[in-house]
Amino acid sequence: MMSRGLRILIGLAAAMIVLAGLRSVSAIVGPAFLALTLTIAVSPLRSWLKRRGAPPWVLMTVPLLVVLLVLLAFVSSLVVSIAQLAGLLPTYTDEYNAMAAGVTRWLGTFGITPDQISAAVKALDPSKLVPLVQGFLSSLLGVVSAFVLILLLVYGMSLDAGPTQTAVRKLEGTRPDLVRALTDFTRSTCRYLVVSSIFGLVVAVLDAGALWLLGVPLPLLWGLLAFITNYIPNIGFILGLVPPALLALLDSGWVTMVWVIVVYSVLNFVIQSVIQPKYAGESAGLSTTVTMLSLLVWSVVLGALGAILAVPLSALARALLVDADPGTRWAIPLVSGEAREERTTRPGGTSGKRRSSG
Repeated sequence: MMSRGLRILIGLAAAMIVLAGLRSVSAIVGPAFLALTLTIAVSPLRSWLKRRGAPPWVLMTVPLLVVLLVLLAFVSSLVVSIAQLAGLLPTYTDEYNAMAAGVTRWLGTFGITPDQISAAVKALDPSKLVPLVQGFLSSLLGVVSAFVLILLLVYGMSLDAGPTQTAVRKLEGTRPDLVRALTDFTRSTCRYLVVSSIFGLVVAVLDAGALWLLGVPLPLLWGLLAFITNYIPNIGFILGLVPPALLALLDSGWVTMVWVIVVYSVLNFVIQSVIQPKYAGESAGLSTTVTMLSLLVWSVVLGALGAILAVPLSALARALLVDADPGTRWAIPLVSGEAREERTTRPGGTSGKRRSSG
């Protein structure tokens, strides 16, 4: 019989093989899991319609239309905003050169030679960002195929939602642990997506309004970016802050950039660090360390989409590999980072609770 340590090593080796395989087909896996995530996100709407006696075609059509409208609004807003950014960046070349000259003089007081500074400045020329933005816009044309794939998958999953729920319930007698794990994953993921979407929308509106008041160009684009990065755990706030802060620096100077940083920091702390966790609770069931590792792993495997879906992906992995197997439940405190209560049987047949620390 293999020791636990050897089983863990074999499991890690198998995980590496699986992740490498997923990376090789990321163009399919990413949209497929996004479709699954969207299907889970609209499941409360489907349940609400079902409780009110809606016919089957309504249970399938209404959630599908909601997903379609959300995707269309998101893609169109992103394309228009990035097109505006591509046309705006070249207008800041003079401001950037003047600022670079000032920084060059300041760094020269520390003994840094002008040649070294010039090489770094040329590498950061904002006009060179235009081809990158245009390339990104061109790459969005490939989203059309993925968009169609996502819609087809959401359509299929909407058709299969009812039969799948029935089939899972029938397994409860023979596979109770698996059914419980999948049920918990669906509920927690749905709660996580709903809470993240609501608070992400609030943060996006407040950020865009603050940027508009400060006179920062393209506030709607940065609000959209803030909404997207709200799904990226831990570092999403920084990713959403850097572009508008740099644009504020080029457009209005240091004071405006500082105000952007202050406003973003205050809103992030109050909404995302104080208020949102009270509603999200243990929605993901992942510790901070596991969440950070998940962000790194899924970003490498699936790219930007993996960063956005890192939490649901890791929650599904936990449900299948840890929660569904009684032999691996010892790892739950390590994954969640919290103590859990286990049922124990006292002498005489009475039951009690034993708390294990994570």
